[in-house]
Amino acid sequence: MLDRNGYRPNVGIILVNRRNEVFWGKRIREHSWQFPQGGIKRGETPEQAMYRELNEETGLWPEHVKIIGRTRNWLRYDVPERWVRREWRGHYRGQKQIWFLLRMIGHDCDVSLRASSHPEFDAWRWNEYWVPLDTVIEFKRAVYEQALTELSRFLHPARTDQRTEPRTEPHATMPHDTGREAVAPPAPERVVPEIVVARGIVAAPKD
Repeated sequence: MLDRNGYRPNVGIILVNRRNEVFWGKRIREHSWQFPQGGIKRGETPEQAMYRELNEETGLWPEHVKIIGRTRNWLRYDVPERWVRREWRGHYRGQKQIWFLLRMIGHDCDVSLRASSHPEFDAWRWNEYWVPLDTVIEFKRAVYEQALTELSRFLHPARTDQRTEPRTEPHATMPHDTGREAVAPPAPERVVPEIVVARGIVAAPKD
């Protein structure tokens, strides 16, 4: 389903925990990381598509998250022709996206990267909100910057001019929580993010 200008309607998801760190997924069998996203099907609203994609890509359900905000308008990016399917060339330009900012109110162990028969990610981690975008595929970086900037007003995280890649410690199994994680303001101390590898899938080493 394309609009008259050749853009496919799509949703993007920025999921944050109680420390305002963002969910970052590693594309399956690739060395790139990204936010959950996916197309809007005919008859769906952007919100309905967001909940469906959230479940398919992370295993989370509506009760695990709370909507904090969304972008006012569509954000667009063009896809280079070499990435476009042959049958779409000539009339497909790229994606137009509504981005949602969600608060995680469930537990880390509620995340399941195998909820779909066609998983998108094989590992995930929490990263600082102003996550470095050098591991994002190049043609998506500008729209990521736009979405993070527009939605930051709902969180007010301090932004620094110099981004640094956080350290990560890989985990072979999902972390387990005891008790429900409450929505709270950012913690005063930085917590080292973790990489969580989907059960049965081996993640490539971090770039």
